[in-house]
Amino acid sequence: MALRVATPEDAEALAAIYDPVVADTAISFELEPPGPEEMRRRIVATLARLPWLVSVDARGCVDGYAYASRHRERAAYRWAVDVSAYVREDARGKGVGRRLYTRLLAELAALGYFQACAGIALPNASSVALHEAVGFRPAGIYPQIGYKLGRWRDVGWWVRPLQAAADAHGNEPPQPRVFVALAPTGGAVP
Repeated sequence: MALRVATPEDAEALAAIYDPVVADTAISFELEPPGPEEMRRRIVATLARLPWLVSVDARGCVDGYAYASRHRERAAYRWAVDVSAYVREDARGKGVGRRLYTRLLAELAALGYFQACAGIALPNASSVALHEAVGFRPAGIYPQIGYKLGRWRDVGWWVRPLQAAADAHGNEPPQPRVFVALAPTGGAVP
């Protein structure tokens, strides 16, 4: 299993992982599967500032992905990110999500982010277990916040510090840096 930075050419494989989650589960609150073209657009937009990583199995096929996005629009949130990970159905339970998150969280800390947040549609024991295995802790629940597949759904929020948020004594922390893949496009992530 290898990790690398996503490329627009991964869009079809990522849509094949994500589209069934959208169509058949309440895990994602999207109602329409985005498909390859929208996934391509999302990859390009995300990589302009933040990491998007993919895992590749022994056959060379993408078996999972993880990425970061802005937590909120307000300026004071700029040191926090939301993270998401999705794993191909036949690769679940094999450490793919944990490996992706471990590398993604390290990248985010190196870029200068202080807090990672993850929203999990409940119930979702496997997602809760993955997030807690990589250091996330529960922060709260938005009860009945979304309606999908015939019923109201709760979303739990988990948070994970990426680095110590020491008292700055009135000094603003350095701005997070823009993600730039050190490896060539499509290359392995160190």
